[in-house]
Amino acid sequence: MTQSPYWQRIAAKAQAAQRPFFSLAPMEAVTGSVFRRVVMRAAAPDVFYTEFTNALSITHPKAKFTTRGRLYVDEAESPRPIVQLWGNSGEDFTKAAHEVKNQGYQAIDLNMGCPDMAVIKNHSGSDLIRHFDRAKEVIEGARQAELPVSVKTRLGFDDVHEYETWIPFLLQQQVPVLTVHVRTKMEMSKVPAHYELIDNLVQMRDTLAPATLLQINGDILDYQAGLKLAKAHPGVDGIMIGRGIFQNPYAFEPIPQPHSTRDMLELLRYQVDLYDQFIGLGLQGHFAPLQRFFKIYVRGMRHAAELRNELMQTKTTDDVRAIIDRLEAKLPAD
Repeated sequence: MTQSPYWQRIAAKAQAAQRPFFSLAPMEAVTGSVFRRVVMRAAAPDVFYTEFTNALSITHPKAKFTTRGRLYVDEAESPRPIVQLWGNSGEDFTKAAHEVKNQGYQAIDLNMGCPDMAVIKNHSGSDLIRHFDRAKEVIEGARQAELPVSVKTRLGFDDVHEYETWIPFLLQQQVPVLTVHVRTKMEMSKVPAHYELIDNLVQMRDTLAPATLLQINGDILDYQAGLKLAKAHPGVDGIMIGRGIFQNPYAFEPIPQPHSTRDMLELLRYQVDLYDQFIGLGLQGHFAPLQRFFKIYVRGMRHAAELRNELMQTKTTDDVRAIIDRLEAKLPAD
């Protein structure tokens, strides 16, 4: 397999800096356009992904309108995100791939690791680990639009040793990038990530698909932790950060900097303003999901628990701004 030009550019930029490439993990009701731009302002990774979107819904006569918000990309976004799709039908992926290409997406990532039971009952996400034939059908279907098609998965479904057959199978599909969350579906995030298996994954990649970029996900909190992990496991090309962004919105800073309470409040205000702009475009959105982000900004502040509880009681973005105004008024002048 010849590596796709899209991923060649990303890999080359990272290699020139003698580091892995970094990405923000696709997360449900998190990595939409609003939060991507927040992270971009704080400290941008090399790669962004959209929230995962149902391939069937993208072209369904009725459901396609519900995906507009998930697929929306603001003109200010750079780099443009990779669209992540989930489903179980090659035909659905072919139709979806052509549609997202028409919308300007340059690459597709396939979700083969989601542990959510609703997704699994739909025979999608991590359920594909148990159905190699369906997984292959999905990959081939997505490739029909001639965009680079990568895969994000887990080590296995029930048993960690499933990686011994599942990962080689995926590598044999010659995908440009394979992202492995180094846990099983059953483990969720309840056990430490299996870093002890990373060297085995590298060896499999080197043997079966040397052109495939290997990206690791799981328990990586920030840029420095990612560098350390990649150094400990030569051959890892990329580092994906997920939940770490909830502990630190500046997780992708190459050199960690101190960030004041004022910095955090300004970043929260920016997200609230972007949210209003997003809703103003007529895109589907709800205030409740915005509330899950509040803990990011009050972490480390005095009386953080009380502040978060107060923010969780808000009903509108103006309510949030009133709290920000109050807190900023108490801060010493710069």
